[in-house]
Amino acid sequence: MIKPIAGILLILLVACQPQSRTEDRITSSDVQANDISSVYISDKGDGTYDNPILHADYSDPDVLRVGDDYFMTASSFNCSPGLPILHSKDLVNWRIVNYALPHLNYKENFDVPQHGKGVWAPSIKFHNGAYYIYWGDPDWGIYMVKTNNPFGKWSNPVLVKEAKGVIDPSPLWDEDGNVYLVTAWAASRANINSVLTIWEMNAEGTKIISEGKHVFDGHENHHTAEGPKLYKKDDYYYIFAPAGGVSTGWQLVLRSKDIYGPYKEKVVLAQGKTDINGPHQGAWVETQTGESWFLHFQEKGAYGRILHLQPVNWVEGWPVMGIDNDGDGCGEPVLTYKKPNVGKNYPINTPAESDEFNDGKLGLQWQWTANHSIKWMVHLPGQDYLRLLAYPKPETTTPLWMVPNLLMQKFPAPEFTATTKLKLTLEWEVWQSKMAGLTVMGNDYAYLVLAKDEEGYKVELYNGSMIDKYTAKESLEAAASISSNEVFFRVDVAALGLCSFSYSEDGTNYKKIGTPHQAQPELWIGAKVGLFCTADPRFRTGGYADFDWFRIDELQKK
Repeated sequence: MIKPIAGILLILLVACQPQSRTEDRITSSDVQANDISSVYISDKGDGTYDNPILHADYSDPDVLRVGDDYFMTASSFNCSPGLPILHSKDLVNWRIVNYALPHLNYKENFDVPQHGKGVWAPSIKFHNGAYYIYWGDPDWGIYMVKTNNPFGKWSNPVLVKEAKGVIDPSPLWDEDGNVYLVTAWAASRANINSVLTIWEMNAEGTKIISEGKHVFDGHENHHTAEGPKLYKKDDYYYIFAPAGGVSTGWQLVLRSKDIYGPYKEKVVLAQGKTDINGPHQGAWVETQTGESWFLHFQEKGAYGRILHLQPVNWVEGWPVMGIDNDGDGCGEPVLTYKKPNVGKNYPINTPAESDEFNDGKLGLQWQWTANHSIKWMVHLPGQDYLRLLAYPKPETTTPLWMVPNLLMQKFPAPEFTATTKLKLTLEWEVWQSKMAGLTVMGNDYAYLVLAKDEEGYKVELYNGSMIDKYTAKESLEAAASISSNEVFFRVDVAALGLCSFSYSEDGTNYKKIGTPHQAQPELWIGAKVGLFCTADPRFRTGGYADFDWFRIDELQKK
């Protein structure tokens, strides 16, 4: 849903104003320019905002303020590049500016899709002039990267603790020089959960040096306590942790004057009478003016884990989130609220969506489904299209579910239209050996392809369904002949993620193909939309697809 015209007018008035930065070394000159979304804007342009602030899948967010700048990261699982870095000036308007993990290069197995594995629940911190991100890989352990410039290059990953099932790390550098890390546990790997543990680290934050100590047991009242964030305020140690499950839980806060407890507990945010289920894992942040805010996610089916922003009021040492209508110390999520006071007004920003593929640069919204390879794409300076090479699938029977060279982005809104123009060049005339197209990917998925057989060029719609993390079954649903190797593909995403595919030979008249596909979430993430070009490994290498552009537009209601 597009916000009022007043908001768009505000964009025009303020877009040319320069933005300040807190430190000379922090620059965003290399960050790709960002167009304002045509399908979802949280900022209402009148000093207020609507939740969610991002109707996109940024699972397990953590937020940090340094001076006048806010930085956020989120889980990226098996996708590459990983650890997205988003930047904001006011906590409402965000844009993607970088990735801290270009490749999941700490383990070779991420060269193929590892659905649901990889980078879980990161935490971003600032200490002694450096930015740190810690995350848990549930199969390998706790890792860390760091930088002096969040817009630039981050360090190679450091293994802080080798472990299976230790997840959701959050560090704290204490005033006395001690360094701590709180974690949770993944039952699928560690065979325990609902327990939070404190570990001591070395001064550099690069290695755990203690055996750890459990500080909270949620089995009795707060099952599935996880995603802890560790803070210190007014001589108290605080652990913010969701409990009760992603879809049905609540926000729990623990506090103690000793890092190892005992901790008192209080539920400070719950769904209440709202439609905001969860509300789940997130981060507390203070503005320059002393206001407190909490950014968290809500699980929303095919759309993934979308982001909300709640005001926080400290009452008798406890952070009450949202609006506490009955005065019991537990708030409910707000749907509309005044924007944070950050000292001044800033332009409206949204994460990148559409991409014209100009000048050899991909937009930062794109991720691959595995560690990306230079062999998948040719995108030269001055080139105004994206060339995806017809790269062979691992096996002839490999479903799209396990193809690593899928170029994908998150669903950006409840409703939208995604359209692309492509041209398929086969080079060697081997019928049905190469194809390119548009896909909506999830546990159930669909994809529309351009291919060729003995009768000529055709478009085909396939349906797929995950069997397990490594296999899926697929079937051809519909096909139609077209006159050339150039075509426009479109998917209309309606309410609740109902997707209708269509194609056009002239870019004006679109023909529906097949039946609507119900988008589904993937393992821990929402559905994604994107592009690909593949080849049958049995036949001669050669061929490519040129994508002129990829555009996200408002869904036109019929």
